[in-house]
Formats: sequence, C-alpha cells, structure tokens
Amino acid sequence: MEILTHVSDIIIPLIIFFVVGYGMVSGIKVYETFLKGAKDGLKVVVDIIPTLVGLMVAVGILRASGFFDMLGSLLGPFTELLGLPAQLIPLLIVKMFSSSAATGLVLDIFKTSGPDSYAGMLTSILMSCTETIFYTMSVYFLAAKVTKTRYTLAGALFSTLVGTVASVILAGMMV
Repeated sequence: MEILTHVSDIIIPLIIFFVVGYGMVSGIKVYETFLKGAKDGLKVVVDIIPTLVGLMVAVGILRASGFFDMLGSLLGPFTELLGLPAQLIPLLIVKMFSSSAATGLVLDIFKTSGPDSYAGMLTSILMSCTETIFYTMSVYFLAAKVTKTRYTLAGALFSTLVGTVASVILAGMMV
C-alpha cells in the first residue's frame, strides 16, 4: 500500500516532464506554446465571467429568499418515501447550478445531521454522483460558441436522476 503513496506523489511531475520532453524532442517551442494556451485560457475566463456571476447571484437570491427551504418542505413528504430526506432537496437543486454553493449546504447538513448519519452519507455520495448541469452547459457552450444544445439538457437531467437514485441505493446499503 505504501508504494501507491509514493507513485501518487511522483505521477504528476512525471507526466509534466514527459509532456515537456516529448514537445522538445518533437521540435515544438514548449514555453511559447504554453504561453499562447494560457493567453487563450484567460480570454475564455473573461468571456464566461458574466455567466458565472449571474449564476452565483441567482443561487444566492434563491437561497437567501427561503425558496429552497419552501421547496424542500413541499416536496419532502414525497421524497422521504423514496429515501431522500427533505433537507437534501435544496442540495440537489443548488448542485445543478453551483458546486461551491452546494458545498455550503453540505456543511449545513453535516452540522445538523452529522457526516455519519444517513443524510450525511447520502449527501457525500450525491455530491460525487451529480453534476453542475447549468454551470457546465453555460460555461462550455459559451466558450465553444455552441448555440444548438440539442439533447444535452435532457441527458444531463436524466444522468442526475440516475446518479440520485444510485446515491439513495448506495447510502441505504451503508446504513
């Protein structure tokens, strides 16, 4: 087991040295190419900042207004029958928009229920089985200038549903 610790310590530097070495052997100006990529990356960041700010503000307004708590209390009786506690409904909704805002909710759930409780374990599994759908779509489609998203949203929502169901099953097996 200790060998895995040592391998994991050196794998990223090895990959970096390999990429740089391969570029140098191939005759590529590695540093200039890196700088060009960094410059292009900064342009993308500048392009997506308004979208990110809009998403963060919207999530903040909905959370501060109590909308998520109201939604949790309305849907809670139905979701509790399926094994999904009402306090996790706001987490599922916020996670679709912002992972950092969802992390704040995770900490709240851990404080109230504890990380080793059913709700705590389910929360942990949910955070890794679901995606920030709207954030990812807005950032990547904006950066790639995609205007026709076709079935992306439906597929992403379906995969989030499947991840949620799998999370409930896995957390139920751990209790």
